[in-house]
Amino acid sequence: MSTIDEFASGFLEEPGYLDYAHFGPLSATVNAEITANADVLSRARFGTIERLDAEDERMRRAVSTVTGFPAEQVVYRPNTSIALMQTMFSLTGGVLLSPAEHPSVTFAAVRAAESMHAVAPVWLETDHGRVTPGQIREQITATTAAVAVSLVDARTGHVADIDGIRQVIGDRLLVVDATLGLGVVDAPYPVADVVASGGHTWLRAGWGTGLLALSARALERLTPVISGYPGIGDETAWDQVPAPQRQASAFEVSHPDRVAEARLAAALEEVAAVGVAQIEAAVGERAGQLIDLADQFAIPLSSSRDESERAGIVLLRPDADRLTLLAAALFNHGVSATTMPTGIRLSVHAGTDTETMDMLRQAFISFATAR
Repeated sequence: MSTIDEFASGFLEEPGYLDYAHFGPLSATVNAEITANADVLSRARFGTIERLDAEDERMRRAVSTVTGFPAEQVVYRPNTSIALMQTMFSLTGGVLLSPAEHPSVTFAAVRAAESMHAVAPVWLETDHGRVTPGQIREQITATTAAVAVSLVDARTGHVADIDGIRQVIGDRLLVVDATLGLGVVDAPYPVADVVASGGHTWLRAGWGTGLLALSARALERLTPVISGYPGIGDETAWDQVPAPQRQASAFEVSHPDRVAEARLAAALEEVAAVGVAQIEAAVGERAGQLIDLADQFAIPLSSSRDESERAGIVLLRPDADRLTLLAAALFNHGVSATTMPTGIRLSVHAGTDTETMDMLRQAFISFATAR
């Protein structure tokens, strides 16, 4: 086991970075994986390229450790959008989801409906985009085959109660986009049937890393439409095109990027070593400090103040005519953030230090004193 301080020491980014919900700068551990594998790929010593195939099993074990899904029910995907697209194209029936979900979710459902005519998006009415078990209970119907939800809402930071959602939907499929929660939210992932996630945010594994984890129920009900030859489990299957098998590997289209798998595995192993609960607590503490700082300068928030309902995301919502002024103050003081139509999103991590908070304070002072 590692300590949270040891975990935080692996953050290499410059002070002022508060945009982990957009991109998590690579950790020292992931950086080391890149360097080591770059040497392997460039020199290609006898037998080394073949040994890279072991990164697939390593990645699946690491995903299993963090999520609780069996390793054989996990497959590498280059990003969340591809994983969700493949899921939606494999579904049949109504899919209940909020129109305010991240576009990775909504686009996958609509594109599948337009192309396959087998799945039908059913738009959930929500309270400002927050998906709750109660809303789903009221709007679910007999034709609903699946419910899709983001574990963490990208605009508000609200953490969905996926355990509660599971209880109200029965044996329908539960599809979860976990990109903004995996690694920092200690969620009951196995209650979901599909967990799709990228590794480029909180996991700090970089772009081109992702996963798709499937329950036994999902493997039984999903029909892999986008499935390539690696998914049949037989590399010698020339001169024929067998049907995909009912297993997670059926969702492979081509051979994975082994270095990307190594990056994702390293990031997940680092999370597992310290424990998600410890990381979640550290992130919650820093988010609390950020909220206190915003309160000192009377900057309104539209994200939750309840620690159990947020995952390191704090949305500042100044008056509309002062939004640009706040964005400029953050920029001028070297604070990285995401400006949205609804406010400015700040996102902390376990490695967010006092120097970053001091830079944020200076930006708030400039904003508060500007005419």
